[in-house]
Order: sequence, then structure tokens, then C-alpha cells
Amino acid sequence: MGAKIKPNIIFIFIDDQGYYDLGCYGAAEVKTPRIDAMAKAGTRFTDYYAAAPICSPSRAGLLTGCYPRRVGNHIWVHRADSRSGIHTDELTIAELLKAGGYATACIGKWHLGFHEPFLPRNQGFDHYFGLLHNLDPVEIVYFEDKGGVPLMRNDKVVKRPADPAELTKLYTDEAIQFIEKNRKGPFFLYLPHTMLHNPLGVSKEFKGSSDWGEYGDAIQELDYNVGRIFDSLKRLGIDDNTIVVYASDNGRGPGRTPQQKIRGRKLSTYEGGIRVPAIAWGPGLGLQAGKESPAVVRAMDWYPTLATFAGIKVPEGRVIDGRDISPLLKGDTKVVPPPGMKKSLNASVPLRRRWDPPGEWKPLIHRNEYNDAFFYHGSQGALAAVRWRNWKLYLNPSLQLYDLGKDSGESKLARNREIIRKLRGMAIMFQEEMRLDARPGGEAPPQPRTDGQNLIQRHQVKKP
Repeated sequence: MGAKIKPNIIFIFIDDQGYYDLGCYGAAEVKTPRIDAMAKAGTRFTDYYAAAPICSPSRAGLLTGCYPRRVGNHIWVHRADSRSGIHTDELTIAELLKAGGYATACIGKWHLGFHEPFLPRNQGFDHYFGLLHNLDPVEIVYFEDKGGVPLMRNDKVVKRPADPAELTKLYTDEAIQFIEKNRKGPFFLYLPHTMLHNPLGVSKEFKGSSDWGEYGDAIQELDYNVGRIFDSLKRLGIDDNTIVVYASDNGRGPGRTPQQKIRGRKLSTYEGGIRVPAIAWGPGLGLQAGKESPAVVRAMDWYPTLATFAGIKVPEGRVIDGRDISPLLKGDTKVVPPPGMKKSLNASVPLRRRWDPPGEWKPLIHRNEYNDAFFYHGSQGALAAVRWRNWKLYLNPSLQLYDLGKDSGESKLARNREIIRKLRGMAIMFQEEMRLDARPGGEAPPQPRTDGQNLIQRHQVKKP
């Protein structure tokens, strides 16, 4: 009997899509039939959190499996003049999968550092196509004397300036070409769309197609192109051996009807800033279908989870914050199982995190509770709140407790001294963990670059 075939993995990452902004999440202003169909054949998460309420930290958390603060990428974003990025010592999910025999591609917006060590092909991706930057005014100003922000394919400029209205289709075209080229697998496709970040771009075909202006039109164009990905998988006969994840990098805004309770916008640690849509699909590989999961799941959890589906053990000594949720996705459990149950290949990874609670907290906080907690960080990187189960405790300017199970809109303070003390203790322990264990972000050398004629120059950085 031959070796088990590794599954293909596609991660579709949308920029700035709010919690209620898909049909399957309650949007009435847009039609999203292809993404809704994905949800019906997969797991739709109701309590899923991005790693941060802003672009660059969120992407760092997804690709490293760590809170952005752990990897020194937690403050604001990497603008075009930034000299920082992902440290070369970090092991991205792309590097992990590549070492396990995967062909890897990043197609879309990078925004994780622009100097050579930080670029996609030095962070585990065989192929890159897209924009390294945002297209908002505070970034495009750096490219005014160069003809505009370039659309790149590896180290070549494809077009300058990039046209927002073309990007969703162009990214999807490139993604399908990569899938076709690597149809024999296994492959990992990271597809971080530039949409729905401002400035919005919509092709002529989709202008005016929704009841929600340009934003709704852009959502419907994304939905159509998500459908193209699924159609390609089916046409190539590899849909039964492919996992597809769809998620947003941060929230956008509050609910728009009385039934849509969540409040807050991008950059905030209200639920609307960081709780986002997320769907996992893979019925041919045993992922459950037609399920809605209220489990508290975080973007960092994909790292050990996708590694498990690929049959790859996260290397010993690699400390990350993600938990292996593969048993939940397969329907073996309704919650994320504790490490001690040993229900999956990377179940024990959370046990690598520091665990040395001082006497005050030791009898109050269990290790599994601490690992399951979600620590909200604001756009400037500061710890702002803690969630455990349905409880959410804001830390500043005063302790404020909410029961999200009963009050997702965070409108009425809850009273529970024991829970307040437990979550406050978790916050104190987390601050100490980060003080002792946070790793530095990457910093480019201070001297001027001499290879300016190439925006990207291939250089393989060795990783542990």
C-alpha cells in the first residue's frame, strides 16, 4: 500500500471584511452563493478571532501561529518606509509545509516587510504574485516618483501602477495557474486578497451588482472568484483532496440591524474589530459538513492544525500559541480538545508555552484554561482584553466584564467576581509570559541598500 497522499491546502484571506458581511453571516445587501455553499459543506465559525484588529499583525499571527506580540510584529502596520518584518528565525507555515514536500505560493497582498529577508520567497513561498504594499494614500506616496505601486511576479514588475479594479480577478487567474501547475500536489496556496481594503476596486462586470455600493459589489466579485477556485478544483479532480479555509484579517464595522448585535470597527478590540467570518471546507478529507461551531477559535490555531492535516509535526522547541483544532473540524469533538487527550498529531504543542503560575493564580487557573483563552491586543499592540469561554474582561481603563454568550453586543456589564479574578490573573500571567518569551521582529540593516534596481532579489535565508 502506497504512502498516504498529503492534502492540498488553500487559505483565502480577505482584507477588512466584517463579521456580518456575507450571506451566511446575515448580510442581506449582497449575494454570496459560492461562499455560502462552502459554509453549507463545511464548518462555519461563529466565534472566530483574527490575531489582531489590523493588517500586518494579523498576517504575522496567521503565518507564524503566534500572537503577533510573541514575534515582534504587534504594533500598527509595516508601511512602505518600514525597516521591520518577520524575523528570519521564525518558521512560517509556508516554510514548514515546504519542508514537508509542498509547493507553496503567496498570491496577493503581503504587507509583512519589504526588505529582502522579509519577502515572501525568503519566508517559505516558492512563488509570489501580488502587491507587497497597501494602496492607501500613506503608502502610495512613496511610489509617486517611480510610477506607482508595482504589481509583482517574483522579482519582476508586471504592471505599474497596480489597478485595484483588476486585482481580484488577476489574483484568482494566477492562483488557478498555480493549482493547475501543481495539480499532482501537494500544494499550499496562501491567497491574501487586497480587497476589501480601501481604496476599493471593482471590475466593470460587478459594478452596481449589489445593494451595498462599491463595498457590496467588491464582495460579490470576491464570491464569484472564490467560486472559480472551487470550479478549478473540481475540473482537475482534486477537490476531494483539498482543504479550503476562508477568513478575514480583521473586522470592519458593527451590525446594521437589531439582530446584528456586535459593535466596534477595525482597529478596536470590541468584537466588531476582531471577530470575523471564518469557514473551513474539506468534505473529501473527512472535515465535517453543514456545521456551525461556537468554539472560540483563533487565527493562530491554523498553523498546528494544517500541519496535522499535512502529516507534519511542528518541530520540537518551536513555541507557538496555536492549538490543533483538527479533531473539531472532523467532528470528533465539539470543542478544542485539551492537549492531554492526545487526539491529534500536534495536540501537545500548547504545552510548550511557559507555565509557571505564581501561588496566587495556581489554584485558580488551570493550564488548559490558560491555553484556551484569547488575548485581545489593540492596533498599537497593547493587551486590551481577555476572553475565556463566554466571558470577556476588558482591562483598561477599568475592569469591565461581559458575558458574550448572552450579550454579544457588549452592552451590559456582567457581575462575577470569581471570573473577573480568573481573567485578570490570566492577563497578568500572559504579560509575564510575553516579557520573558517574546521574540524580536526582524530589522533591516541601517545602511542604504545597493540593489535598488530589483525590488525583490532572490536570496535563500537559512532557517532552523
